[in-house]
Amino acid sequence: MKNNQLLYPKPKKILVISMRYLGDVLLTTPLLRSLRQAYPDAQLDVLVFRNTASMLEGNPDVDHIITTPNRPKLLDYQQLFRQIFRQYDLAISTQSGDRPFLYTLLAAPLRVAAVPPKNTTGWWKRFFVQHWTEFDDDNTHTVLQHLKLLDLINVPWCFSLVPPQIGNTQPQVQQFPFLADHSGFAVLHPYPQWRYKQWTVEGWIQIGLYLKSLGLQLVLSGGSAQEEIDYVANIQRKLPEDTINLTGQVSLAQLATIIAQAKLYIGPDTGITHLAAATGIPVIALYGPTNPIKWAPFPYGYQANDNPFDKIGDKQVNNIYFVQGEGDCVPCDLEGCDRHRQSRSQCLDNLSPERIKRLVRQLLNK
Repeated sequence: MKNNQLLYPKPKKILVISMRYLGDVLLTTPLLRSLRQAYPDAQLDVLVFRNTASMLEGNPDVDHIITTPNRPKLLDYQQLFRQIFRQYDLAISTQSGDRPFLYTLLAAPLRVAAVPPKNTTGWWKRFFVQHWTEFDDDNTHTVLQHLKLLDLINVPWCFSLVPPQIGNTQPQVQQFPFLADHSGFAVLHPYPQWRYKQWTVEGWIQIGLYLKSLGLQLVLSGGSAQEEIDYVANIQRKLPEDTINLTGQVSLAQLATIIAQAKLYIGPDTGITHLAAATGIPVIALYGPTNPIKWAPFPYGYQANDNPFDKIGDKQVNNIYFVQGEGDCVPCDLEGCDRHRQSRSQCLDNLSPERIKRLVRQLLNK
């Protein structure tokens, strides 16, 4: 577009497609808020995988959440096609994959998308959308990558992440009395989705004991998968008896409300760490192989069109205390030392609890 005007006529129905993991859906919310502010009267729907829809619970910018299985069958495709086919004026795909691209084609006559770079598989997709930007998987933070799509339709940027939320928090205070304890609590989230992003069990135990020695109540969080429940329970058994284990017991919206009242959150490279970052509390993020330029938690209140973190080195930006694993190879951007998601990462295995303790003292002024 050659002018700075919003689309005309204004789109009445907009579909945003975000089909990856929980953290990816959360990192799409600045784009959603920007669209809502630009088109307050439009119907704004989001298409996500079924197991990530909870990240948008209570989101005031979204009218409808459309879901599909991660591995849809023929009947799932048929139902989804009927649901979205030419139902929208504008469709935006935040990813360059084949399925999001197909859904964009089906949904609307006006299409905006991230597309693969030239000389890579799928580069031709740019010829089937009206506006496109090349997907950058190395040198642009995911939030900023999404917001670049808005430049194509002259929508001003809003940088704010919107965590899931519940309407009435009072029942939660009654259910979890530690929320009213003025001594404060810290949330530890030990289990990422993939093993190559895990820190050590011993590291979590040492940090838990250290936080308890500083007078903080310990709260453990985690998902509902049995493997995760067992992993966190093993850590809990080696921590003080009054440690609270919320693994598999609360929704994402409930967890967001709890985290928002904590003195501190510590977690690995996982969606819940992005969620904690969005609440504005101090977050210590433990990263290993992953490129922080692209995937570090997005700092609360950050409003610059510039990557908040560098590729190498620890750094604090606003409420995020980013800690990188040990080793000259970090970040390798690979799936563990054995190159698969269930392998270990030596850079995280070698990450000393003493480094984390120093940060805790710094941010708690102990």
